[in-house]
Amino acid sequence: MLALGKLWSQKSSRFLCSLAIPDVVPSCSYYDAQINKAGREGDFATVHRLLNKRCHDGFFNTNNTFKFISKNNLSILLDALLETIGRLDSGFPRKCSYDCLISRLSKMHCISEAMRVAETMAKSEGHGPNNVTFHPIINALTKKEEFEAAWRVIDVMKSIGIAPDLTSYNFMLTGYCFAGNVASAAGVVAKMEEEELGADTRTYDALVLGACRAGKLDAALALLRRMLDDGVSPLYCTHAHIIGAFLRYNYYEQAIEFVRSYAGRDTKLDAENFGILATRLISRSKFEEAKELVKEMSERRLRIGPPLKAFYESHVKSDGLR
Repeated sequence: MLALGKLWSQKSSRFLCSLAIPDVVPSCSYYDAQINKAGREGDFATVHRLLNKRCHDGFFNTNNTFKFISKNNLSILLDALLETIGRLDSGFPRKCSYDCLISRLSKMHCISEAMRVAETMAKSEGHGPNNVTFHPIINALTKKEEFEAAWRVIDVMKSIGIAPDLTSYNFMLTGYCFAGNVASAAGVVAKMEEEELGADTRTYDALVLGACRAGKLDAALALLRRMLDDGVSPLYCTHAHIIGAFLRYNYYEQAIEFVRSYAGRDTKLDAENFGILATRLISRSKFEEAKELVKEMSERRLRIGPPLKAFYESHVKSDGLR
């Protein structure tokens, strides 16, 4: 009887264990959710603990880490959050949290508050700001075409011993090119050359964008060729700038020729280029040209997205069955 009771006890124990709720597996999203919950409740002791623990567990902060901050509660929470971050373990946990907070504030376009965080970092030891710290601020300002404010940020960087890097100047260059301010864009390029920063794919992309917006398509094509000659791989959007410029001036044949001239090198790029051009031709009621492109996409076995797939089924495939 005792043996049966012991056996039953062992079986029931195993059964109950199988029903136990498993431990939560930590992840970036898990930590973000817990930090935001604690932040909304004003529990900064828990925020402090979680910010430290996630870094030690190997889960970096993300764009969602400080999502509990909004323009409505910023004036109430910022002081407490700065004090909390200032007490984090020195080194990466503290630096990463400061940078993440600046990124969140920049996205909200709370520039003065973001600069206040950067200045707090500069006064601290062992986790000072660097170029990465200021990138979100410069990016936010140039997107709003607040160029004078962006240059003041760069001046602040220089005043605390941070030499602006290529990415910082790329933000300025892209902003000016998007705004169509060719003279100022040329000034940025001159600064980059003077400081021997070189050029990367973002630099070329900005220059191609500027040439397209200024209507200088020959210059845009020359820049694209130079990228390839220099061994710099263009972004997909770099090709999209040129396609868009051709269509803006109703150069449909040239746009098609451009897309075909770069076909066969990168399957994903081909799908992107053919897809963008075909979609825009359809929107301009250039159905015959679009049919030829979508047919070619099928022949090249390129991925055709749902909207173009429907066009293919009704205009290309159906024609072949007649």
